[in-house]
Amino acid sequence: MRSTKSVLKPLALSTMIGLSSVSLTGCGYNQLQAQDESVTAAWSEVTNQYQRRADLIDNLVEVTKKYASHEKDVFTEVAQARSQISGMNVTPEVLNDPAMLKKYQEAQSNMGGALSRLMAVSERYPNLKADALFQDLTAQLEGTENRISVARNRYIEEVKGYNTTVRQFPTNLTAMVFGMDRKENFSVENEAAISTAPKVDFGDSNTAEASSK
Repeated sequence: MRSTKSVLKPLALSTMIGLSSVSLTGCGYNQLQAQDESVTAAWSEVTNQYQRRADLIDNLVEVTKKYASHEKDVFTEVAQARSQISGMNVTPEVLNDPAMLKKYQEAQSNMGGALSRLMAVSERYPNLKADALFQDLTAQLEGTENRISVARNRYIEEVKGYNTTVRQFPTNLTAMVFGMDRKENFSVENEAAISTAPKVDFGDSNTAEASSK
C-alpha cells in the first residue's frame, strides 16, 4: 500500500503547476509572450518583402543596362543603396535596438529613392518600357511594394498592441519582472519616406526617345 507521502507529493506538484499556470495567465505573462511572437513574425514578413524587392532590383538594373548603359550615376546609386542593405545583419534583436532599427529604416528609404530614380530612366527609353522582361519585373515590383506596405502596417499594429500591454497595469509589472521592454516602431519620418511605392507607368509617353546607340 502506497504511503500518504507518496500520494500527496505528486498531488502537491500538480497543484503547484496548476496555480503557477493560472498565476502567469492572470498577470499577463502568456499574453506578453504571444504578442512578442506576433511582433517577431510580423517583422520577419517585413524583412522578407524588402529582400524580395532587393532581388528584383538586381534584375531590373541588368535589363535597364541593355537600353541605357550610360546611365551610370543611377546604377551607382542603386548599387550603393543595395550594398548598404545587404551589409546589415537584420535579426529580431534589431527590434530592441533603436539606433539599429533607425539605420535599417534609413537604408530602406535610400533604396526606395534610388529605385524611383531607376524607374524614371524608363521614361526616357520607350524601347526599355516595351521590353517584356522589364514589364514583368516592374509588375512584380509593384506587387512587392504593395506587400511591403501591408507587412509594414501589420508590424506597426503588432508593436502598438505589444507596447500597450507592456505599459498597462498590471501587465507592466509582469513585463518589468521578466525584462520585456517596449519595442521600437517605424518612426513617422521613415513611414512617410518609405510608404510611397516607386511609380510604375506603362502608359503612352510624350517624352522624346533618347538615343541609346
